[in-house]
Amino acid sequence: MTDIPPDHPRYFSLMTRHRIVSGVDKGITSQEGLIAQGRGEAFDYLTGEKTLPFAHAAEYAASAMMLLGKRRVISVNGNAAALVPAELVQLSKLTDAPLEVNLFYRTEERVVKIIRHLQAHGAGQVLGARPDASIPCLASQRSKVCRDGIYSADVVFVPLEDGDRCEALVRMGIQVIAVDLNPLSRTAQQATISIVDNVVRAVPNMVKMVRDLKGRDERYLQEIVRDFDNKKGLADAMDSISRHLSEIM
Repeated sequence: MTDIPPDHPRYFSLMTRHRIVSGVDKGITSQEGLIAQGRGEAFDYLTGEKTLPFAHAAEYAASAMMLLGKRRVISVNGNAAALVPAELVQLSKLTDAPLEVNLFYRTEERVVKIIRHLQAHGAGQVLGARPDASIPCLASQRSKVCRDGIYSADVVFVPLEDGDRCEALVRMGIQVIAVDLNPLSRTAQQATISIVDNVVRAVPNMVKMVRDLKGRDERYLQEIVRDFDNKKGLADAMDSISRHLSEIM
């Protein structure tokens, strides 16, 4: 996989796929994560495998929302850890948002491996190994969270999310920023801000945007968030998929 020439037409997609496979080999990504990656890859193809204007607007609003948050947290699962570990660490440091490992297919061994993987990419303390709170009305392993992390957050950035937890977090009054290439998913439909983009583009984009916005006053950031229309962004994503399909048929 790593011998694929950079001018290969599927280079970007194949190298991203390799990161997930490597994550499985390291024990940080579940085998089910391979399926999730394939599903996302299909939607990425339908949106042209690039950050489109509606995604850029969502990432910009998400960056402003992160900076406005008083208790922001970045939730990390196995796929996100495999795909963008260094970028998540950068975003965490720029926004002063702790990283918290939260897994659907949770084992204590995987949690520890992901924490060590993030620390190998520059993270300090990472939450998640000792959850001491629970998200109400959520039966899966993802209900296990840290009281000083996700449970007490006002803004949670969740690259690669499952819909039931997204919905449960919103019910708790938390503003949820989700990255999901499927604009029809429950996650995208429930999130406060839905970023319809590949996480390997979205997180680096947000790192740059946060750097640009950090010096701005609070009123400016509030205007960015207030002017963002999540429903319109999802509708624009669907229109883009429809246009792309009509062009290739």
